[in-house]
Amino acid sequence: MLRLMQSLTDQDRLAAIQLRIDQALQTAGRPAGACQLIVVSKTQSAERLVPLVQAGSIELGENYLSEAVPKIEALPKGQIWHYIGSIQSNKTRPIAEHFDWVHTLDREKIAQRLNDQRPGDRPPLNVLIQVNLDGEASKAGCAPEQVQALADAIAGLPNLCLRGLMSIPKADQSDPGQPHRRLAALLDSLKPAHPTCDCLSMGMSGDLEPAVLAGATHVRIGTAIFGPRPAKEAV
Repeated sequence: MLRLMQSLTDQDRLAAIQLRIDQALQTAGRPAGACQLIVVSKTQSAERLVPLVQAGSIELGENYLSEAVPKIEALPKGQIWHYIGSIQSNKTRPIAEHFDWVHTLDREKIAQRLNDQRPGDRPPLNVLIQVNLDGEASKAGCAPEQVQALADAIAGLPNLCLRGLMSIPKADQSDPGQPHRRLAALLDSLKPAHPTCDCLSMGMSGDLEPAVLAGATHVRIGTAIFGPRPAKEAV
């Protein structure tokens, strides 16, 4: 399997992932194009990304701010960038200045800083609340019961647009779709008060299909395109 993967180009693997998404959407009875592939480009050079960007419309996700900003500046203007890493208070300004989406917002203090530091010539920053569904100490994210209060706080910040929820479920689930269905139900509970909430960022290389079947609008894929990373970083 590894030898086969090495014989394929990044473009080949990208096309294979897009086909998996399209087939899962068809199985779920969802419209074509209803789930956006985010190519997780952490640890990849800007040079490696150029052919993928040139080949078609893709969106890129970055975990590490120090890596991301040089790539954003090197690649063509208009490229859509998603921040999918943890957020420290001292990193909010460059995130607010450079990214189109943030998937990992989990507390009001960070929301306020992103709002205050978003440049006035840029549209509101699309944000997703990261939810720690199972209270894992090793993962960021607010508890499910805290989501409503955080959503209400974000709604009062004019430079942010609350778009939905994100999660990273436990590995080795007996039912891989179960955490995704839980997140989808939580989003449904937010929609009456927050009608802009229309996005679910869930699903990675190993659980893409269950996520799409449960309603994912964004899947975050890196390993299946660029090859294996250390286990703690595989997405």
